[in-house]
Amino acid sequence: MKKGWIVLIAVVAVLLLLFVWVKNTYNGLVTNEEGVKAAWSQVENVYQRRADLIPNLVETVKGYASHESETLEAVVSARSKATQVSVDPSSLDANEIARFQQAQGELTTALGRLIALRESYPDLKANENFLNLQAQLEGTENRIAVERRKFNETARLYNTMLRRFPKNIIASVFGFEKMPYFEADEGAQQAPKVEF
Repeated sequence: MKKGWIVLIAVVAVLLLLFVWVKNTYNGLVTNEEGVKAAWSQVENVYQRRADLIPNLVETVKGYASHESETLEAVVSARSKATQVSVDPSSLDANEIARFQQAQGELTTALGRLIALRESYPDLKANENFLNLQAQLEGTENRIAVERRKFNETARLYNTMLRRFPKNIIASVFGFEKMPYFEADEGAQQAPKVEF
């Protein structure tokens, strides 16, 4: 009789330990997945800050370079496209991030052309409002780089957790999926060509 109780207690103890391990593993996966989603939200936040600065920058440039309407329209159009592309953090996948990144890349290119106008317009170059907006935009671009790096690091930690044994078993049982990364834009590995 004693032997039966000892075996029963041992089985219950093993099942209890297994339950605690599965619960802790599951909760760890959830915590890390939410961390990736929060990091993505911060990426969107800094991109939104950039989008919010653009109308003021365009209006400032308009006053000095009204005949540069093609450049101004390109910036406004690219901003419109970039703000229409959003990614649901609960369904992050590589295609959605690539689509988001492409729209933001088009805006970056258009902004580069807008900022380059300052060389053609000395009055614009000296305008305090333009200089302030340009500094804010440069700071925002730095924040974007930092937040993208943080997102990739958070996604890397989460993806590593998903792949490690034995957590990979729990991850597959409960349907946790790998998170995509931000990748460099096509051609980013090539240094820009500078000619004098």
